[in-house]
Amino acid sequence: MAPENMQMERDGNTLKITIDLTKEIGPSASGKTTLLASPGWNIDVPNAEGVKVGLNVYKR
Repeated sequence: MAPENMQMERDGNTLKITIDLTKEIGPSASGKTTLLASPGWNIDVPNAEGVKVGLNVYKR
């Protein structure tokens, strides 16, 4: 399952994460914020063995 509203790309030794800040994916579990991007779990970084990302992007 792919992360919602989040794309990752490795460029040499740099990780590029792209998120559409205008797209809402739903309320947070508490309902206090609106999620813009979330993988829902820690996910592997492409082409970087053993490296993971855990990220939530939200607005109030």
